[in-house]
Amino acid sequence: MHGDYIIPLATHEAADAQRVGPKAANLAALAQAGLPTPGGFCLDAEAYRQQIRHAELETAARGTFSTEDGPQARRYALQMKLGLMEKPMAPEVLEPLLAAWRSLREQTAAPCVVRSSALVEDRFGSSFAGQFESFLGLEDETEFLTAVRACWTALWSTRALRYMATHDLDPADTAMALLVQPLVQARCAGGALSQTVDGELLINATWGLGSAIAQGEVAPDRYVLDRDGALKESQVGIQQRHDPSCAHSSRPRIGSSRSAPTPCLDRTQIAELGGLVRDTEKLMNMPVEIEWALDGAGFKLLQARPLHLKDAPVPDEHWRRYPRLNGQPAGVGWGTGRACVVTCECELSRVAPGDVLVTRMAGPALGQILPRVAGVVAELGGSTSHLASLARERGIPMVLGVHDATHRIPEGSNVAVDGVAGVVRWMAQQR
Repeated sequence: MHGDYIIPLATHEAADAQRVGPKAANLAALAQAGLPTPGGFCLDAEAYRQQIRHAELETAARGTFSTEDGPQARRYALQMKLGLMEKPMAPEVLEPLLAAWRSLREQTAAPCVVRSSALVEDRFGSSFAGQFESFLGLEDETEFLTAVRACWTALWSTRALRYMATHDLDPADTAMALLVQPLVQARCAGGALSQTVDGELLINATWGLGSAIAQGEVAPDRYVLDRDGALKESQVGIQQRHDPSCAHSSRPRIGSSRSAPTPCLDRTQIAELGGLVRDTEKLMNMPVEIEWALDGAGFKLLQARPLHLKDAPVPDEHWRRYPRLNGQPAGVGWGTGRACVVTCECELSRVAPGDVLVTRMAGPALGQILPRVAGVVAELGGSTSHLASLARERGIPMVLGVHDATHRIPEGSNVAVDGVAGVVRWMAQQR
């Protein structure tokens, strides 16, 4: 009723990844199997293509990766971003989109969420975790349409273009679909891995919205279950947030008054969520990584993507004599290198090929340096953060939630990172 570009998540058409992207299609498959999701609708990728045509941006789109002239390529990318944000929206897209949004708002009386669902993301080998955009709590038409445009534009962001280049993808050959959903008023939220390299099920959780975990801003709760659903390990996280923009910000700041060491989930809730994760794995017929939220009505599944797994490595025995710190493993690899201690993103240029990056916050912006590091250690973040997903994809060992790592691990020391066991060791630099 809202036009061909609008696809309700509950319909079979929403499970077509070629129209709505794997992220939305996976969520639609969960909903149609009876698993709990927030509902909502998809904006077909063809709406993005129509907007490209309407704004006369085809030449710029094709030129970004087709030219070897670096400055010209950057001008084309900038033209794409400005055009998608500023040029009038095609009426055949705008009218049904607004009609669908108004209907959703009337049905739910809740603020909305707009999430990217690019045709190239959430695939095995190219998750694009944290590379695109999501916007939460949208309540009026102006901010809703701005979020739609910003999600389209994210396909042409610098970090997304870098990621596509490393995966031999051309943005002109793909498109951006969108998910529009009611905001889950989450009491707590997080992520989960249906399998670890040890065959266990892992759940991360934090108070409030799960974006703090995805962005690597907190060290979340960690719950480990065996394959039969029995709880094997329960570790309460450090619910802190850190501002990465300033090198002189001293320590992470407490995120809220609910940051006390109280578990986000009780045993019954952990068991229920573990069952939903196993159901998702069975439905997708592969190991999966999910995002979830818990509100007053129960659990909601927000996302499911393929999970990269690799066998546990055999660490070098001589490292066992050196000091160690424990954290949350990203799940792959064993690596060694020189420690480069970085306290804000402005210092990333100091990270040399083969270094082990030691930092405070493990946000998606660090994805740009993954190709050149031997490992990553961070004080915040958890096993289900976006950066951990990118590290698993590349086979980079990473340990997150390592308390006081930037103060304990000396600059220039030799560091060993066990991304499977979640252990970091170091020895003084030889002189």
